[in-house]
Amino acid sequence: MAKESGPADWLVEESGFAPERANFFETLFTVGNGRLGTRGSLEEGHLGQLSGTFVNGVYDRHDVPVIDLVNAPDWLDTAVFVDGVRLDVDTCQVVDHHRVLDLRDGLLTRATVFEDGQGRRTRVATLRCASMADRRVCALRVEITPENHSSPITVESGIDGDRRNLERLPLYPDGTAFAPRTRWEKWARAKHLYEVARSDDGGALYLEMRTIDSGVSVGCAAATTFPEPPESRAVRQRSERVTEVTEHAGVAGRTLRMDKLVAVCTSRDPGAGTADPLRARCRAALDEARAAGGLDAVVAASRAEWERLWQDCDCEVIGDPGYTLALRFALYHLLIAANPDDPTVSIGAKSLSGEGYRGHVFWDTEIFLLPFFILTRPDAARALLGYRHHTLDGARANSREYGTGGARYAWESADTGREECPMFTADGANRFWTREEEIHVSADVAYGIFRYVEATGDTAFLHDTGAEILFETSRFWVDRVEPTPDGSEYGLRQVMGPDEFHSHIDNNAFTNRLAQWHLTQAVRVHDELRDAHPEVLARVAARIGLAAGERDRWLEVADALVGAPQRADGVIEQFTGYFERDDVPITEWDENNMPKYPKGYHHFNCETTKLLKQPDVVMLMYLLPDEFDAATKKANFDYYEARTLHKSSLSPSIHAIIGIEVGDTRRAVQYFERSALVDLADNQGNTAEGMHIASAAGTWQILVSGFGGLRILGGRMTFAPWLPEDWAGIRFRLRWRGRPLRVEVDRGHVELRLGGPPGGTEDVLVYGEPVRLTAGEPVRVARQP
Repeated sequence: MAKESGPADWLVEESGFAPERANFFETLFTVGNGRLGTRGSLEEGHLGQLSGTFVNGVYDRHDVPVIDLVNAPDWLDTAVFVDGVRLDVDTCQVVDHHRVLDLRDGLLTRATVFEDGQGRRTRVATLRCASMADRRVCALRVEITPENHSSPITVESGIDGDRRNLERLPLYPDGTAFAPRTRWEKWARAKHLYEVARSDDGGALYLEMRTIDSGVSVGCAAATTFPEPPESRAVRQRSERVTEVTEHAGVAGRTLRMDKLVAVCTSRDPGAGTADPLRARCRAALDEARAAGGLDAVVAASRAEWERLWQDCDCEVIGDPGYTLALRFALYHLLIAANPDDPTVSIGAKSLSGEGYRGHVFWDTEIFLLPFFILTRPDAARALLGYRHHTLDGARANSREYGTGGARYAWESADTGREECPMFTADGANRFWTREEEIHVSADVAYGIFRYVEATGDTAFLHDTGAEILFETSRFWVDRVEPTPDGSEYGLRQVMGPDEFHSHIDNNAFTNRLAQWHLTQAVRVHDELRDAHPEVLARVAARIGLAAGERDRWLEVADALVGAPQRADGVIEQFTGYFERDDVPITEWDENNMPKYPKGYHHFNCETTKLLKQPDVVMLMYLLPDEFDAATKKANFDYYEARTLHKSSLSPSIHAIIGIEVGDTRRAVQYFERSALVDLADNQGNTAEGMHIASAAGTWQILVSGFGGLRILGGRMTFAPWLPEDWAGIRFRLRWRGRPLRVEVDRGHVELRLGGPPGGTEDVLVYGEPVRLTAGEPVRVARQP
């Protein structure tokens, strides 16, 4: 496929086909637009593929322990035959194979030369696009060039609704390995879709599937065009699949081209209603794309939207194309995971790039992902918070289930907000307590709301939906606390903090402090509404039945919630009794220079130790930066860093940022690299299951909040950049209260350039000194050590 090559720091490439690496590249090469994501599988498929298209919000729980994000109909489904021989990696020899994902425009291109058993060589080139301009539309271009023969060519292309989700893996002895072509055959499969309609509608194929339990319909319409009309066209229909078959005269050296446009609509699309049948909506989207100019117009419109997106959020390490590529790769996957047009969906732990964690939503969204969107794409941030309002009834039901009032957000959430976390590991050997005990997620959601409003000034969101979430979750906290034995304070017992090695603990420092902060902020919002917007408070109170005196109860509990004990040296006890646990030293590191479990220990038997899975107290200091002095941050970082195993991809980013802040920069670049390359280099060995999307966001946070030194203190941006000795500089782009801000740090200076309408100003701090920014006028400040 002819496409201009670009700078290396924008391109992710695959050269040669290796079956053992195929699933890895399927994840990396996911194309998407926030509404759907399609893994980078070969169009014709192959043995051992792990293909998938995932439409955000389409879940189903039929015949599975916990709900799945459904593997939706395959819109790629295209195969090429030369004189009856199928061109694929299992049937033919691959002479050459090269694929490129261009992060600038989200286009995935491919060029493969196949040689069949008779020595005939045929080049197949493709271009793939999920439109950012019209999220209903996807596009595929296929070019077929016989290189040394003239033979009949058959193209089969359609929509395949016969899809399955992976289900429980049977137990095999430790160390068992399977060949790449058969590894997924060892899994059970879950069926979530059945056919509703199938047809050939006047040159456009149509297939409609419906989820078995949740009843969501997914419609797909597809139409192909050929610059040189085929010799014949036929449509083959079978259960759950419709395919167009075209015959062509292949001539050596002459390229045959097919353009395929696909429209995907669902019955759950916002504003869909029932007036227009799904088939009509799909056909209308397809007709609009064709009328606008077909595939080339779809690609051009999507490319223009990508250009705007990169204007908002591009960042780089100056002079280091490798790190810059890693950053842009992370941002690309963040951008294709969020849909600003749909406030009923969020981002799962594997985004829309794979089945890992079954598409469930965690605290990752508010704590790791949301900061990126708040400060670059606030429209997407608003939609992500809208999801929490959309699922508020589910959170209310969760709270009732545990005997408390208000709303308790699920540790793992899907379409309704009900708890979807499995209770046991796949082998049934170990119990997960996160669903019962990792209750800090409700405070995390509140934290996301406050940070969004702070950065955007969007009080309309706070009035319309945010206040309701804050008040309902505050009701949960005041019911969940228990009086201490002497009755002087309130505590939170039987909880789990971000460090998931320790369950059934009391008064986790992170959970208690964030709950206290949450309640205090809810009181502040209540009082501001009472004093300045009484009509808004009255409306919210009427909607949720807020009684007089509830606000006072929130404040009472906040004031009396147990605080974390602190040693004379400043170290905060992670939870009651933590300091009495066994102090097991970390003595070994892996090939990535990351800690290994001490001999005899694993995820489920560290309860009696001081070992941490990921930051807990250190995470608290990051989220509430103005509540701890420098000495306290340093003491706690030093203490807990020595005991943290970083067994979550979320962990390195926080330790990098706080390490830079407290002056322990020794491992900052290592942690940055670990986070940035977790998928590009597959350094955890499980990228095949989908992106570590929170790590992608954590990578951005290391650049901006670590090396860029950004903190929000007292509602104001502050910067204290630090650069490694061998870095020439960094650049990144932000948005603050409606205005763009470009930041560049080099060896000698920090340059800030505020955008937006002329004359606008913003006051910031740089290395603690006040700086006034005026739109259009760059400000340079000398960089400090």
